[in-house]
Amino acid sequence: MKNVKTFGIASAFLIAVTLMSCGSGKRKLPFLGHRTTVEKVVNGETVVDTVYQTIPDFSFTNQEGQTVSKKDFEGKVYVADFFFTTCPTICPKMSAQMLRLYQRFENTDEVRLLSHSIDTKYDTPPVLKRYAEKLDVKAPKWQFVTGKKEEIYTLGEKHYYVTAQEDKNAPGGFIHSGAFMLIDTHGRIRGKYDGTVPQAVDKLMNDIDLLLQETKEEKNTEGQS
Repeated sequence: MKNVKTFGIASAFLIAVTLMSCGSGKRKLPFLGHRTTVEKVVNGETVVDTVYQTIPDFSFTNQEGQTVSKKDFEGKVYVADFFFTTCPTICPKMSAQMLRLYQRFENTDEVRLLSHSIDTKYDTPPVLKRYAEKLDVKAPKWQFVTGKKEEIYTLGEKHYYVTAQEDKNAPGGFIHSGAFMLIDTHGRIRGKYDGTVPQAVDKLMNDIDLLLQETKEEKNTEGQS
């Protein structure tokens, strides 16, 4: 299965410029996806603010038969991908790399992993549970979810900008991206990485650390205001 149609038309909307935090010289992760500008009044003055795209509300079922929604990831940095348990091509590589993330951040409560099955008919909660057990991983750190296929496909293609769909001509009957998507505590997309390449996942680990630091600094600033 090829890592195809990654961002497609949506790539035109990516904000891929790396920003520098004011005066600190530290690298700041970009914001990916659509953005809009809004005017608001601050201290009696009208200022222009940028509103970045966020992952919309969702409701799926995890490997424990529990409902998993966007609320479960509020205040968390998380990595999302799309897979299916019987995938004969890139999924084993993706799972091996996601397992590296699990082990690296196992004791970091602020980090979560979210894998969406695109074979919603076969990948029932018991099947997902067996898959998780083989990897020796547990929820809520790593959630494997299933649900209505239209909702999962739409979430993947319209909001995460990754391929997720049925394809009778593809190995296993499905086609999907091998991308790992990095989401911040506000539900904004902050990075896209090739989940089949160890070096790309090494960078993702470093970027998660950057995002955790950014979140910490943001909380400190809010506490001082």
